[in-house]
Amino acid sequence: MSQLTINLETGSVSLNLPTDAVNDLKATLDEMMVRLKAVANAGNGKARSPQKPVEYRYKDELFLELFCNPNIWPTPFAAKVLVTLRDEHLRLSTEAELSQVFADVNQYLESA
Repeated sequence: MSQLTINLETGSVSLNLPTDAVNDLKATLDEMMVRLKAVANAGNGKARSPQKPVEYRYKDELFLELFCNPNIWPTPFAAKVLVTLRDEHLRLSTEAELSQVFADVNQYLESA
């Protein structure tokens, strides 16, 4: 199992996740992009319907959660996700740029 590295605004975090979990994460990120694009396109004169927040959760020995509310970001490129990582000894909560997380997940999947 290789490590997924998520680059944050001021550093990075690396964790061991099974490839199928990273594939699930990728699917969730794709869903985030669809909802963010719907919000961005609504700014072009279309009626805006609020989008539901999107979250990803992985729980094993390690808990990983990514959360994004697409209604607060003007474009997918401006969007950030809340990243929470915890185990019995550690809890880390921070923001990461969605586009960076997308790139990190794609890089992991290409090398896996």
